[in-house]
This record gives sequence, C-alpha cells and structure tokens, in this order.
Amino acid sequence: MGKLKFVIRRLFDMNYKAMFNKIDEIHKETGINRIKLFFDVIYCGFKYQAGYMDYWLFKMYELSKDQRKTILTRGINNSLIKKYNNYDYKCYFENKDKFNEKFKKYVKRDWLYLDDYKSFSKFISNKDTIMAKPTIGTHGDGIIKISIKDYTPRKLYNYLKKKNLLLLEEVANQHKDLNKLHPVSVNTIRAVTLTKGKKTTLFAAYLRIGNNKIVDNFNNDGLVVPINIKTGIIEYPALDKKGNLYDKHPLTGTKIIGFKIPKWKETLKMLKEIAQIVPQIGYIGWDVCITPNGPILIEGNEYPGHDVYQLPPHRTDGIGLVPRLKEAEGEINEN
Repeated sequence: MGKLKFVIRRLFDMNYKAMFNKIDEIHKETGINRIKLFFDVIYCGFKYQAGYMDYWLFKMYELSKDQRKTILTRGINNSLIKKYNNYDYKCYFENKDKFNEKFKKYVKRDWLYLDDYKSFSKFISNKDTIMAKPTIGTHGDGIIKISIKDYTPRKLYNYLKKKNLLLLEEVANQHKDLNKLHPVSVNTIRAVTLTKGKKTTLFAAYLRIGNNKIVDNFNNDGLVVPINIKTGIIEYPALDKKGNLYDKHPLTGTKIIGFKIPKWKETLKMLKEIAQIVPQIGYIGWDVCITPNGPILIEGNEYPGHDVYQLPPHRTDGIGLVPRLKEAEGEINEN
C-alpha cells in the first residue's frame, strides 16, 4: 500500500513537461524508444518507488531488475525519514541558530544570531571575515563570505538585516590537506547516520569539494565523491552535476583518488556522539568540517537527500545503497 500511495502521489504531483524532457534526453543519448521509456518510468515508480528524476539520475534504464532493486530511490528515502524521524523534534535541525545552540559542544566556533547592533558590533570586533547565512535553507543557497573591512559596522548590520542573513559564524579553519584540494571553500563531509535508541551506525559518507565558489554543494557547482567508511580513503573520481569526472581537482591539481580524510577516527567517534543528542531524529545527514584540531560540526539535515549517494560512476557493478541500508539497519537492531 505504501508503494501505491507513493506512486499515485507522484503521478498527481508530477511535472509532466519536465518528465518528458528527461525522457527525450535519455532517448537522444541512448536511442531507446520514447514510449518504451515512458512506460518503464511508470513501472519503476510502482516497482521501486522511483520518480522520473531517480530514473534519469541513476540511469535505471541501463540496469537489470536485480540492480534496480539495490537503488535507494526517493520513495525508499522518504520511508526511512518517516520510520526514523519524529518530527516533533525537527525544530533543532530546521533552524540553524537553534541547531548551533543544541550542538554547541561540537560546533566549536563563534557564532551569533543577528539581533541587536551592540552584540553584532562586539561579534565582528575581532574578526577579519565571517560567514553569513539565512537561518533556514539548503544547498548552500544564500550563504556569503564577508570581509569586515569592506563595510562600516553599521552599514554591514543594515545590509545583513535587509538580506535576512541572520546567522553569522566564524569562518571554519579546515585542515591543510583539505585546503590543498580547494582553498576557496570549506570542503565538508556529508555523513549519514542511522540511530535507534542507544545504537548508531554510519550509513554513508561523501566528501563535497568546492569548485571556484565559497560553498562546496553539489547543486552549487561543487564536486562529490564517496568515502570508504572503514578506511576514510577516496577510491573513485569526483563528479560534478554536469557529469564530468575528476581524478584530480580541476583548479588545484590535487589528487582526489587515494585522498585520505584526515582525523577520520575522530570523525567516526564524533558522529556517534552527535547522533545521540537528539536520537528521536534517527536518520540524519551531517555536514562536518575537518580542522587541524579535529572534526567540527557545520549543520545537520533531518531530511537527508539521496541523490548524491549512489551516482552511476560511484557504483560497483551498478549496485546501489539498499544492501548497505539493510546492513546498517541490522547493526542498529542487534541485541
């Protein structure tokens, strides 16, 4: 019944123009008949809870039935959120200022919710640059890096108020190894945890790397690549949203394949600790920065996306994340 509800809801909510544009795009790339593609999209919706964007993004038209069963689709992802996340507690993740207060032990940097001019003036008095963010948002949208010397304090205060950039943060100081990859942005780890009661396991981890912007998000021209959760080593080329693959960073030339995440053991330890602070939200995507002194927390997402976790160039034999999901659920359900 859950699968049927998902498909019916998707059929009514679907942007049919966008769907047929994707079908046309696949047809031009592969030569597969458009009518055949259309019915296959509908079939995958019923059988695998996959929307047309899943079908296109994960190249499900190239996969066998057995491979398709392993793809973590939007419908499966939504089921995980419903299963593990009690939304009475989502306020700690929806609002970035509340998040920083709740997780301040792990945020480990100065921050301010912009309210009165006096506290703002004090906050910027010992800083050269700050990050300014909307309190609600995703994909790094609206985040800007500000050089304090470019403004008078009053002019900057008025500007931030006008733009509704109310969360101000000290710029995170990333580890030198990550700085070599791309120094313009803080290159963060997206780590997804599953928690049930007192048990937490790391489900998946990915490194996001900026590409000539101050943010590293995949949807903001950044690169993404999976991290081997056991070793902390990158084994695949990084990918951008246009489908380009990179063994080395296109701007810095730093090698990506074989790159080892510094302070990985400390990061694993921190992830298990922070997942237990609000265990009622059991399926979380964490954004982590590695500093010279260890990992710090940037933010947490109570609605973790699924799009970057199993992109075709990052799958072995076409296998997606469902087998890892079953393994992770077994780990948190062990007696």
